[in-house]
Amino acid sequence: MDRRYPSAPQVGVAAVVWRDDRVLLVRRARPPRKGEWSLPGGLQKLGETVFEAACREVLEETRVRVRGIGLVDVVDLVDREPDNGRIVYHYTLVDVLAEWTDGEPVAADDAAEAAWVAATDIAGLGLWSETERVIAKARQMWLARRSFS
Repeated sequence: MDRRYPSAPQVGVAAVVWRDDRVLLVRRARPPRKGEWSLPGGLQKLGETVFEAACREVLEETRVRVRGIGLVDVVDLVDREPDNGRIVYHYTLVDVLAEWTDGEPVAADDAAEAAWVAATDIAGLGLWSETERVIAKARQMWLARRSFS
């Protein structure tokens, strides 16, 4: 299925997966943002909850099992052609906070690479600014959750 030039926004889900103070990232193998580091995620399927979609996408892209624990944010990704403004991609991205339960990252499906990245190393990866913001917000949620445990 070609996702370019959609007739309506598509619902995407991503998971901000934490294991200790490391976040799970993937290098995208396909557009949009091909070759860039990002959160594991993809399109929600019909009949699937946002949390089910997030957990499935993480497993498909990284072979890591996770448990969704909260909503981080909703982000709009609208890419337009520079010359005429025509919409090339339009995603409504639902970002879910998740915790690792099992497995080590292996790139699969739409991921060219998968890795745990220390929170202190995120700034040097050249992530989309919205991805950095969502990771920072999720980290605060994660740390607050851990302090109550």
